[in-house]
Amino acid sequence: MPYHRTGLAEQMAQQLLRPGFLDTSLRSGLFLSGQRRVGKTTFLAADLIPALEALGAVVIYVDLWSQPQANPAELVHGAIRQALAELQTPGSSVLKRLKRVTGLDLGAAGFSFGFKLAELGKPGGVSLAQAFTELVDRAQTDVVLIVDEVQHALGHAEGDAMLHALKAARDAINTRPDTPGHFLFVGTGSHRARVQELAVKGNQAFNGAVTHEFPVLGREFVEHVLTQVRPQLGDKTPSAAVTEAAFQAMGHRPEELMKALNVLRSLPPGTSPDEHLPTIAQSLSATAADIELQKVETLGALTEAVFARICGEDGDARGLFTAEALKAYGVQLGREVAAPEVQGALGALMGANLVMRIKHGHYGVTDPLVEKAWRARQESQGLLGAKGKGEAKRAADRRPAP
Repeated sequence: MPYHRTGLAEQMAQQLLRPGFLDTSLRSGLFLSGQRRVGKTTFLAADLIPALEALGAVVIYVDLWSQPQANPAELVHGAIRQALAELQTPGSSVLKRLKRVTGLDLGAAGFSFGFKLAELGKPGGVSLAQAFTELVDRAQTDVVLIVDEVQHALGHAEGDAMLHALKAARDAINTRPDTPGHFLFVGTGSHRARVQELAVKGNQAFNGAVTHEFPVLGREFVEHVLTQVRPQLGDKTPSAAVTEAAFQAMGHRPEELMKALNVLRSLPPGTSPDEHLPTIAQSLSATAADIELQKVETLGALTEAVFARICGEDGDARGLFTAEALKAYGVQLGREVAAPEVQGALGALMGANLVMRIKHGHYGVTDPLVEKAWRARQESQGLLGAKGKGEAKRAADRRPAP
């Protein structure tokens, strides 16, 4: 039985589409940040989008994580074109829902736009401001664009231009005194610093927008899960308090919680679930990060050296191709390293969703937890190395003089 956050979704939908005086700033844009795999995308698809549509909004959704190597602007333009095409199609599910919720009278026809969809986002074609303004006027309602993993737009000239075009659309529509609807932009992302940068840096299109931490799942979700698994676990079902603590230790990630509860199933009869669950949770958390770090190792020594350099720069690495950097790679590998090789290694890391471009020439680790795990591993290895050297010195000191 799926877990829905209906109350939270309805509250957010109301704040976005029917804002009180203190919520009108949301029309400048809303950015939600939270770690990967904490249920952001599930919440958007299963709860928030239906809540927005129930209030009559036209919702367009795009996930930049789905194709991390693709041009983010192309992904957004493609999603917009697809949504507009559905509104043009008589009898489409989107059109039927809009008619039912808003009472819009279009007869049997779909929407008719004064531009060709293929021109959207193309040089010399219709602008996003023109397209969204016409959509709001035709639909006589609000339009909400949701961009999941929005931080992937950073570092791309096309992505930056796209965000500025969306800001222009927001300003063109929302500043009209008698607009029949508003344009709302919602961006979510798994890297807090990157997402917040989109709203607080002066050179960003949505500077001044609202930023919030994504509300993670908590005690109610844990109790819901325990209710579902109790028939299978029986006396191996842990208490809600211990399960909640384990869930927190695993970063509030539902998938990891289910894995941990499945491990409890295999324990011998009479085992105390509350005694073992914390250890299981800790082990799974480390394993999840290790899996990502193992991907780095399989990509080769140079790729690992580039990843290490990125992790060592506080998440904002630059100068990966400088003479000094190439020399450092060469020392690690015991051979000369050329810039094209580094470019290939960087491409492999980006293709595996391990690294993302922040801006031109600047790179960071995609998942903060993976970066944290790498740093912890390096610190541990450093301590072990220091301990080994200390023991060797003490052994040498104990040797009798010749």
